[in-house]
Amino acid sequence: MLNRTDLRGQVPTAAELRATLPRAEYDVDAALHHVRPVVEAVRDRGVEAVLEYTERFDGVRPASVRVPRASLTQALEQLDPAVRAALEESITRARKVHAEQRRTDVTTTVVDGGTVTEKWVPVERVGLYAPGGLAVYPSTVVMNVVPAQIAGVGSLVVCSPPQAAFGGLPHPTILAAAALLGVDEVWAAGGAQAVALLAYGGTDTDGAELAPVDIVTGPGNIYLTAAKRLLRGVIGIDAEAGPTEIAILADETADPVHVAADLVSQAEHDPLAASVLVTTSAELADAVDKDLACRVAATKHSERVAEALGGKQSGVILVSTVDDGLRVVDAYAAEHLEIQTADAREVAARVRNAGAIFVGAYAPVSLGDYCAGSNHVLPTGGFARHSSGLSVQSFLKGIHVVDYSEDALREIAGRVVALANAEDLPAHGEAVAARFGGSVR
Repeated sequence: MLNRTDLRGQVPTAAELRATLPRAEYDVDAALHHVRPVVEAVRDRGVEAVLEYTERFDGVRPASVRVPRASLTQALEQLDPAVRAALEESITRARKVHAEQRRTDVTTTVVDGGTVTEKWVPVERVGLYAPGGLAVYPSTVVMNVVPAQIAGVGSLVVCSPPQAAFGGLPHPTILAAAALLGVDEVWAAGGAQAVALLAYGGTDTDGAELAPVDIVTGPGNIYLTAAKRLLRGVIGIDAEAGPTEIAILADETADPVHVAADLVSQAEHDPLAASVLVTTSAELADAVDKDLACRVAATKHSERVAEALGGKQSGVILVSTVDDGLRVVDAYAAEHLEIQTADAREVAARVRNAGAIFVGAYAPVSLGDYCAGSNHVLPTGGFARHSSGLSVQSFLKGIHVVDYSEDALREIAGRVVALANAEDLPAHGEAVAARFGGSVR
């Protein structure tokens, strides 16, 4: 079922690997011309434009953008107890992990009388996006809200598309998750129009202010991603998230049933989802294909899964050794990377590029999606070569505070003047010399 690329006996360069490895076609630039008019309309006409596009794209026109608090309370009261218990456990574990990420201020004494302090300040207001397209993601509410709260962000708004089936409100499990987390501001808006409203703010249909935010985080479709690219600078963003990815590095010790199940679990997200197996064992690849033949037909979203697994973004990469496999997965830089080999911990310790690493037979990606305690908002499209997943740090700004005494400045003044003159910026030096009668040594 899966396309195969045989790299056994070869040592491709990093550039060759990037060109060879399967990857979804995901052209954000091509979506910009669709998104720009939406963003400009929301900038110019605010909520009225948001509601017009919402009616066009989502088939429903909410009475207002902000969800009434009573609706949040009702959604939580009516939540399936088993789902509530699972969300509560997910929140507990995420808080435990993310609490360890909080930065502390550090002061360095450079010289007597001269210090530099790096202080960490939370962003004032953030917009957290929870998708609502092919699936509904209350878990993404948890993954966005928890690190923002632990960072100390003072003002949070969760944004999620309105659903015609629920009277123009976001899905009730989204509302319930927000309520569980103590978030009382939720907007019924999706896609590019949601990002634009978060960036520019507006006035709701009842006259209430919808305040703009400083950062927008959370995954979405290509149009939401294009809007984030277009508005970057007006707002900060976490990343330009593309279709979800799983890569599995496996040898002959891996269980093909586990491998096949994990490939299918990511493929059910989206027809563009990428499921990639990198293995030293052709026999394992054959067994995985055999299991997939039955598993795909039996799964609920079989058509979507089959399209994803059969797409150019998915496949099997055969390699000669685990070391070669590591080179391949580092070049691929998967959002989710599973290591299912002998000595999986040792192999995982050598990985450089991945959004998150899942070690051994009993750490499937699904665990990380919900209840590992890790964050599942992760870099895609190879961005894990240079970027990290969402964390407490995503919502903090490091600010250097420079505190020098007169003597400490006098001691270094001549060096500052020398560098200023070397850069032909004499007024920089004069700003220092002016503090000492116009001359320094």
